[in-house]
Amino acid sequence: MRRLRNRTALLPAMLVVAALALGACSGPASESAAGESSAPAAAGGADTLPGPVPAGLALRPAPSGAPAAPAFTGTLTDGSPLTIANFWAERPVVLVFFSSWCTVCAERQTALSDLARSYRDRVVFVGVVSEDEPADLEPYLREHKVEFPVVFDPAQTTWQSYAVREPGAVAVVAKGGALLRGWPGGLDASALDAQLRELVIAG
Repeated sequence: MRRLRNRTALLPAMLVVAALALGACSGPASESAAGESSAPAAAGGADTLPGPVPAGLALRPAPSGAPAAPAFTGTLTDGSPLTIANFWAERPVVLVFFSSWCTVCAERQTALSDLARSYRDRVVFVGVVSEDEPADLEPYLREHKVEFPVVFDPAQTTWQSYAVREPGAVAVVAKGGALLRGWPGGLDASALDAQLRELVIAG
C-alpha cells in the first residue's frame, strides 16, 4: 500500500519532467520552422516563368517565308521542365545562349537582364546554358540579375539546332514560332531593344 502511494505521489512530478523534456525538444523546432526563412528559389527556375499575356499586346506579323524555329524541351535550373513552343505560341521569344565563364556574356548580361525586365510578359527571354556547372551558374545569374528562365543544355543539342558555336549568341522567335533572326556573336541590349521595338507595336 505504501509503495502504491509513493508511486502515486511521484506521478505528477514525472509528468512535469516529461512535459519539460518535450518542450525542450519541440521548442527549438517550432522556432526554427517559424523563424528560419526558407532557402531562396534557384535563379533561372520556375519562379521566373512569365505571367499571362498582357491585354492589348499588338505584334507585327512575322514575314512570310520565315523558317520555323527549332522547338525544344529542357530542364530549368531548379529541375522544372520547359517546353519552348508553349511560350512562342502566345508571344515572341528571345533565346540567349551563354555560359558563366564567357567574358563577353558577362559584359552584356546585366543590360540584357534589364531589357528582359522592361519587356516582362510581352516578350519571353529564355537563357540556354551549356558547358557550365550549377555551382558556377547560380552566382553568375544572381550577380547579373537574371530573372528569366534558364535551361541547361549539357549535350549542346539546342545549341546545335540553332547553329550556335560559342556562347553569346542571340535568336529572336516571333509569335507562332517563326525564326526572325539570329546573331551568332550576340548583340548588346540597345541593339536588341531596337529589334524588339520593331516587333512589339503596343501592349
